[in-house]
Amino acid sequence: MAVNEKDVEAIVKQILAQMGGAPSGAGVAPFTGYSNMGSAPAQIPATAHVAMLVEKERFEVKEFPMPAVGDDDILVRVEGCGVCGTDAHEFKRDPFNLIPVALGHEGTGEIVKMGKNVKKDSAGKDLHIGDKVVTCMIFKDNPDITMFDLNKQNVGDADVYGLLPDDDVHLNGWFSDYILIRGGSTVFNVSDLDLDSRILIEPSAVLVHAVERAKTTGILRFNSRVAVQGCGPIGLLCIAVLRTMGVENITAVDGNEQRLAFAKRLGANQTVNFSEHKGIEALTAAVEASFGGHLADFAFQCTGNPVAHSNIYKFIRNGGGLCELGFFVNGGDATINPHFDLCSKEINLVGSWVYTLRDYGTTFDFLKRAKGIGLPVTELITHKFPLNEINEALKTNLAMSGLKIAVVLPPK
Repeated sequence: MAVNEKDVEAIVKQILAQMGGAPSGAGVAPFTGYSNMGSAPAQIPATAHVAMLVEKERFEVKEFPMPAVGDDDILVRVEGCGVCGTDAHEFKRDPFNLIPVALGHEGTGEIVKMGKNVKKDSAGKDLHIGDKVVTCMIFKDNPDITMFDLNKQNVGDADVYGLLPDDDVHLNGWFSDYILIRGGSTVFNVSDLDLDSRILIEPSAVLVHAVERAKTTGILRFNSRVAVQGCGPIGLLCIAVLRTMGVENITAVDGNEQRLAFAKRLGANQTVNFSEHKGIEALTAAVEASFGGHLADFAFQCTGNPVAHSNIYKFIRNGGGLCELGFFVNGGDATINPHFDLCSKEINLVGSWVYTLRDYGTTFDFLKRAKGIGLPVTELITHKFPLNEINEALKTNLAMSGLKIAVVLPPK
């Protein structure tokens, strides 16, 4: 049967009209190729949901109007956020006097809207709608914290999303379904990392910084005997960072067999369960035996327990080194003997607290390299809760029922 060209054109017009394309009766433009290919912009709802800590040990998921996005701002749809010990401290005791507050600082998500001035991230990488991002800090008027001189000091004096006082925006923490990243914030494009790796960026940066601090002593080397005391998420990530850097003689010290077993999977080749040894002399002997009759060349103290800090000097050889990073908040005074523990042993002691901006860039490479050599770092996340179960997530963290706890939102 012969087909008339006019009949074909009429059929095409009708189909396009039904699909919402060219209106009926309009001419059909020739196909010129696709432009601006990529995922369509996400539909932005009129309101956002924020898990607001309204009193000690109680979050409420509140609904707020979606704020306007300024010329320097970025609106991010949250995909997930780790639960930090700092969140647990705030949940239980409110030591920072922030209630009511939107917590969550280990978060990541997808850009859904950007101000016209936003072009690149804090490392100079292009930013686009759909990119996956994390934040590090919000700049204050401090000339010593800049991207141009990253080694002057850590970011301890800067503001951080998830530890901000509540305001009329409300979308200030990552325990939400949307967060507004204000102009002046640091933001990094991490689209080349999977979600679980992105959730672990912030705590991993803490350990990258600690190992960099340890290296300043000149003692930490490939063949060093290293003790890591405390195998919570921080201690376990410490072991993973050390192993990724090539340190192979690592002893993990903890009282929890689940954590010690995972420490071996992340790179420790010996473990010591302190609950099996009575007194510091017996515990020290066990650590020494784990190194074949030698004390540690270097040790990392990751517990935040004053007794653990007092003990760890005994594990270290004369002229060895120690990095203390467990006391993010005031955990109380520790008792040491300056003569026996420090002076006569000539211990090289460094403290470590949070990180610098440069550590963030190194952390991205650490997570990729750890995966490349087969370390199951992302398996550190043992529990995932939806936003509306955030109270249970915090209680699970406080009960130490798993390893790393996270709040993960359903994909859209």
